[in-house]
Amino acid sequence: MAGRRTAVAERGRRGGGRPGRTARPGRPDRGGGWTGLEFEVTVGPVAHGGHCVARHEGRVVFVRHTLPGERVVVRVTEDRHPGFCRADAIEVLTPSPERVERPCPYSGPGRCGGCDWQHATPAEQHRLKAAVVREQLLRLAGLDVDVVVEELPGGPLRWRSRARFAVDRSGAPGLRRHRSHDVVLLDDCPITVEPAARAVLGRRWPGAGAVDVAVDSNGTVTTTRLDRQGRPQTTRVLRPGEDGPAQPDGRAARTAAGRDWEVEGTGFWQVHPAAADALVSAVEGFAAVGPGETVLDLYAGAGLFGGALAPGVGTGGRVVCVEADPAACAAAEANLADLPQAEVWQGEVDAEGLADLIDELGTPPDVVVLDPPRAGAGPAVSRVLAGAGPRAVVYVACDPASLARDVAVLGTAGYRLEAVRGFDAFPMTAHVECVALLVQDTAGRQPYGSAAR
Repeated sequence: MAGRRTAVAERGRRGGGRPGRTARPGRPDRGGGWTGLEFEVTVGPVAHGGHCVARHEGRVVFVRHTLPGERVVVRVTEDRHPGFCRADAIEVLTPSPERVERPCPYSGPGRCGGCDWQHATPAEQHRLKAAVVREQLLRLAGLDVDVVVEELPGGPLRWRSRARFAVDRSGAPGLRRHRSHDVVLLDDCPITVEPAARAVLGRRWPGAGAVDVAVDSNGTVTTTRLDRQGRPQTTRVLRPGEDGPAQPDGRAARTAAGRDWEVEGTGFWQVHPAAADALVSAVEGFAAVGPGETVLDLYAGAGLFGGALAPGVGTGGRVVCVEADPAACAAAEANLADLPQAEVWQGEVDAEGLADLIDELGTPPDVVVLDPPRAGAGPAVSRVLAGAGPRAVVYVACDPASLARDVAVLGTAGYRLEAVRGFDAFPMTAHVECVALLVQDTAGRQPYGSAAR
């Protein structure tokens, strides 16, 4: 049974189709032949990106706002490729037992795109994210690995301590619709900590294109107005107990791994208050550094992982933190000033520069820790790392596909995946943080999972 299908012209413009045009069945062309059509599907497995996979008339349909096993009515929202289209579940005919009411009134089909799994129980969110990590490792690295995504303390709401809100042409703040430049105006964002949400959503921002906001460990709220090209304009600091804005001093206080840290006011730091401690603990456990060892900490940011590992190598060891951003390097220098075995090098992490750095060290690193951006380290950097021969590579990843691609490259260069841990550092969203351990495959052993055949 093909299910029901309705042309967008019969439903008005809400479906995203072209007004006045009746979409014809059976025209999956690249010009958007299915956009606005509605039909029933049975939903299959989760896929990377916050949607599930369904099929209709021989085509793949990536469906948001649904869960595996559900029977739903979908509306096609985007049809630009001959092999697949994108859709929202607009009616649930047979719900999953893991489906719940969305806690955010702005979440749902055609609305705010900030969250992906508001309609799933927290336990189901963890299972979905684990399935995505496992599928990416299987598909891109050829490894069949059991993955568990661990919950962080604090629950699924009010965890985001740093955010960027969009601003429309009238100066009203909000977040963008999924895969759109349209701004959905918000009075609140339930996953954002209340002081940050209030600081941005409780006022208008005429002339701004976006607003960055962060709340540090002391409760200080820093907002930075950005223009429509994303360039910072002005910064405002509100400290607890003070009646008015304070003079910006460029620093925010953070606490993790038993130490106090300084970072740029709205600069990079883990957005979940419990994430830094959880990731440090995983990195420390996988690295297992000993006295006298040399550690290379790549994409080091404010020095979190290098600073946590430095006491383990002792004054006879060495920790070299490499970071490209000047402000982050300055923060790392301040944060690690009491650790003589730790040093900060400013520079991009690329294959040529990394090879030169390893030569300059004079001795190969025993452990490499890397926390690259979403795109990953890449094949060239991964090969240079493997060529240096560290006993352990500890890889912190915010994108499972990039992790899997780099694991595959390291695998061809003599390293095997020994362990991986997942952390739900971004509840309600499709994002997941992973920490992986790779070791030299001197005995030709299989990883702790099994190789796909």
